[in-house]
Amino acid sequence: MLNEQENINQIISGCKNKDRRAQELLYRNFYRAMMTICVRYTQNEADAIEVLNTGFYKVYENIHAYDARKATLYTWIRTIVINSCLNFIKARNSKSAWKELDQAAGVHLPPDVFAKMSSADILRLVRQLPPATQAVFNLYVMEGFSHKEIAQMLGISDGTSKWHLSEARKTLQNLITKEEQGT
Repeated sequence: MLNEQENINQIISGCKNKDRRAQELLYRNFYRAMMTICVRYTQNEADAIEVLNTGFYKVYENIHAYDARKATLYTWIRTIVINSCLNFIKARNSKSAWKELDQAAGVHLPPDVFAKMSSADILRLVRQLPPATQAVFNLYVMEGFSHKEIAQMLGISDGTSKWHLSEARKTLQNLITKEEQGT
């Protein structure tokens, strides 16, 4: 019986040889984790599936460039999928959505707010954010990127990234307040 690393190496080798069975195994092994990422960045499940499939297509096309010494396979695929999410958002948004904006005053959510909600409720609220704001929120809060890194990924300034995060917090705070009041 093969150990997990030998199995992954065989799948990678098969993918490099354009073996459909190996590609399917790779997709099945990483589907759940990558779909979770895509769902956070898109407005609906159909868009999430589109982005996921685009991301995996890029994985298959670039598998020859994967270097296990630089990153785990999960990290490498995750990076490609996140970039696919960001490209999808950029393609769907008008250029005016990315224009330079002044940094707004920060609004902070109480720490216990999210503890009272299920993850499905939180996801539903985050999906109501405008796409650019949702992307910044996910990259900053969920993925742990800095504003500088987000600015580079999205082609915006640090200040615009901070503005989107502030807008996300304000919007989420308003949505949560409405939910608590039952309106």
